[in-house]
Amino acid sequence: MQKYVPLLARIFLSLIFIKAGIDKLLDPGSTIQQMASKGIPLPGVLIVPTIILLIAGGLSVLLGFKARYGALGLIGFLIPTTLIFHTNFAEPMQQGQFLKNLGLMGGLLMVVAFGSGALSVDDRTGSHRISSPTEKF
Repeated sequence: MQKYVPLLARIFLSLIFIKAGIDKLLDPGSTIQQMASKGIPLPGVLIVPTIILLIAGGLSVLLGFKARYGALGLIGFLIPTTLIFHTNFAEPMQQGQFLKNLGLMGGLLMVVAFGSGALSVDDRTGSHRISSPTEKF
């Protein structure tokens, strides 16, 4: 069972990022408008790294390939996204979106702390294991 749980967790965790990246790729205009409405400079330029980060980070976590780096990149994306787009708690959905993003960051922090687990590309090289608390990833 322990062999399969990390894979299942990575699948569940990564799908939201991969889908969001694909949705933005297929309809960048909506995201650009939303970014502009929040005062983000150069939204037409920033949409490109956003899409790349969402898809590449999501695939990294999904496949367990350099999953710690993919998870860190996605956390780096989620922090400003959460603070910019999901702090207006007067709107009913925003508190839920804020808490959802905190939950996603929690799952990604687990990947950062414990690696991708079994049944991953990283598992083939042994890079998902941590031998000491000071070991770098």
